[in-house]
Amino acid sequence: MAGQRGKEPANYIARLSEWADAHLTLIRNISTGMAIAGVILLTKSVKLTTKFTNALEIPIEFIEKNVKLRGRLHQITEQGLEIEHVPIILPIISSLQRKWRTDGLLLVRLAGVALTPDGTVWLQKELKPSQMMWFQLLGRKDSMLDCLVVVSKGRFSSICLNEEILKQGLGRTVRVEGLSHESRIYWKLHKRLLQAELKAVKRSKGIWKEATFFEKLREHINNNKYVQKLKQFATWLRIRL
Repeated sequence: MAGQRGKEPANYIARLSEWADAHLTLIRNISTGMAIAGVILLTKSVKLTTKFTNALEIPIEFIEKNVKLRGRLHQITEQGLEIEHVPIILPIISSLQRKWRTDGLLLVRLAGVALTPDGTVWLQKELKPSQMMWFQLLGRKDSMLDCLVVVSKGRFSSICLNEEILKQGLGRTVRVEGLSHESRIYWKLHKRLLQAELKAVKRSKGIWKEATFFEKLREHINNNKYVQKLKQFATWLRIRL
């Protein structure tokens, strides 16, 4: 009996060794899976924290999934907003991010909006230099990004520039470039923009402001073909004299 009890520890160790050998492949597979998942997670983090300096650098899946990016305004031009992309900072890869900091601005257009010249002036007055904003990717054409742009207006409020421009009557709704007419987000967004434009129409704001009698009369006179010929003759006469 004593000899049998002395063999129990050895038998236990042998059984434990057999179990480990039998499950070694499973353990290795689990470890490999965790490593692969870690690589995938790191790759996604790298994409999210990469600083994009050109529209063509942005992965197509970002645009297809309508990802929101953060940026700092640099300039407003007739073509759109020039924005410096400000990526999310993660401590574990902050050293890599410092290496990615290069010059380059993204050209962003207000999706679904045809700006008037007064609309561009309004943006230049309302937006501050270096103002932070969020822009949701909806489409890309060459180096131009079509986006929904949101800016903060105080601590607890924000406005969508696309809608605000239409509410002020400083633009018209147009087709949202980059989105399929059959997609749910297209009709949802188009409805929002049309509702914003309707508010300007009801209030006769901006381009929807009805002209006065004298304004209509002046426009009619200026467009009259006889008046135009008279102006041309007067110009010709000044040159001759």
